[in-house]
Amino acid sequence: MTHIVVLGSTNMDLVTYVEKAPQRGETVTGREFRTIPGGKGANQAIAAARAGATVSMIGAVGNDAYGTRLRSTLEDSGVDTDLLRTVEGPSGTAHIVVDDEGGNSIVVISGANGTVDHLVLGDDGLIASADALLLQLEIPLAAVLAGARAARAHGVRTILTPAPAQPLPLELFAATDLLVPNEHEAATLTGRTDPRSAAVALLDEVPEVVVTLGAAGSLYAARGADPLTVPAPQVTAVDSTGAGDTFVGALAVALAEGRPMRSALAWAGAAAALSVQRPGASASMPCRPEIEAQFTS
Repeated sequence: MTHIVVLGSTNMDLVTYVEKAPQRGETVTGREFRTIPGGKGANQAIAAARAGATVSMIGAVGNDAYGTRLRSTLEDSGVDTDLLRTVEGPSGTAHIVVDDEGGNSIVVISGANGTVDHLVLGDDGLIASADALLLQLEIPLAAVLAGARAARAHGVRTILTPAPAQPLPLELFAATDLLVPNEHEAATLTGRTDPRSAAVALLDEVPEVVVTLGAAGSLYAARGADPLTVPAPQVTAVDSTGAGDTFVGALAVALAEGRPMRSALAWAGAAAALSVQRPGASASMPCRPEIEAQFTS
């Protein structure tokens, strides 16, 4: 079975649902509040596990009630947590406002994730055993770079989600096989607002790029090939939180299983389309039979 390793964040998502998000200085009344396990790392791990892979998680939770719940949610989803550290202090949190159009705004507090600034005993060997390593930017950049170096040394495909967007060192680009930004992150990295132009520009740094375009689908670019756009299923969004992570987790599984890129993008798009029709991040992620049914419909 395909083995995916995720090096990244775990957060408890504190989600408020409102008709319209408040502007600066404005107070609005929300209609519902939920605590939902999330974090870009944990989300991608759960998405990949539900899509059919064997998944292992490297990261950290705090020694608080959120940490206990985050660990159990990963384990209940089939994710191996043997190398998920428990550290003194609070777990990471993400404070999320979701409006009636399914849009969201997010503030992340690192908590325990901030302690993941290097690899520890066992991490390198686990990465070496993987078919792909998934990375994001919600843990210190030093650990992201260490993970990418380890994957490169062992010939493991590295898939990086550059979120939250920030300038990246050339060494990290050089150790990345596939970069998966959304259109806003691609613009931040390149200064180009057109996704196609941004994707092409990023090929100066990495061999393959997938820019996610929300409801419009995804755009793939690779050195020596024409860019490819794959549309997404048209659905009514309830909550887009975690949709990008669902896409990346499913895409990693599809590619590791040997699907051609166009098919892999369509399969990942089907998974993301299912996730936006449900509230929450990890709670909304579909299982493999659902993805297959959406993909073939």
